[in-house]
Amino acid sequence: MKNRIDYCLEKIKSENRPALVPYLTVGYPHASISESLATAVLANGADMLELGIPFSDPLADGPTIQMTSFRALENGTTVQTAIDTVAGLRSIDIEAPLIFMGYFNPFLQYGISRFLRVAADAGLDGLIVPDLPSEESKLVATESRNVGIHLIPLLAPTSTDERIESACAEAGGFIYCVSLTGVTGARSRLSTGVETLVGRIRKYTNLPVLVGFGVSSKEDVERIGKFADGAVVGSALLDAISKSKEGEEIEVASNFINGLVT
Repeated sequence: MKNRIDYCLEKIKSENRPALVPYLTVGYPHASISESLATAVLANGADMLELGIPFSDPLADGPTIQMTSFRALENGTTVQTAIDTVAGLRSIDIEAPLIFMGYFNPFLQYGISRFLRVAADAGLDGLIVPDLPSEESKLVATESRNVGIHLIPLLAPTSTDERIESACAEAGGFIYCVSLTGVTGARSRLSTGVETLVGRIRKYTNLPVLVGFGVSSKEDVERIGKFADGAVVGSALLDAISKSKEGEEIEVASNFINGLVT
């Protein structure tokens, strides 16, 4: 079943350009401006939005996203907060695809079936779970599919061909290609092996492939666009927001995203 992610990526492909997908941590820097930040980045060149659900043990995340997660938890952010954020964005006619990235345990505590049903009703389009146990992936993929949410896998340079094939078989929307081994974080240059990984993934799926982890500049986005279908920008955006003055976060985020596309 197609949803907003598919239609968005089809349109972007017809425009012969890479998709730009920023990552924001729900509840950071303040719960009160999460929706405004999301609206601002979407208005300034973002095609889709990845919303991070904070967790106390974010094993795939580097220092920047860990910091934002801990701050968001201190602000009282929960899975329900994230769902409410999606519902709030849909209530003001935001039609861009919205994707959650979160760790398995909070979803398990909420109740997987209940979470997927409530998130779908709110208007969620995609779900990325970095630590999804392999024995749970088929069940989660099936239940996600049943409510119209795409389960999007993370594949890394260390992924075996068997892992790539099995992940692609359950995937929807796109494949998230991790550009390097390690945790998230802005870096001065992209891994040289990422193009090889994208080629390996394309042997097993016709879904678009987006690249994340270490993307920090317009040059990175342009380079990725030569061999992949889009780029995810997280830590570099959150770094910019974290260094901004109180009250200037939305302007700084808007300018950062605009600088990646103009």
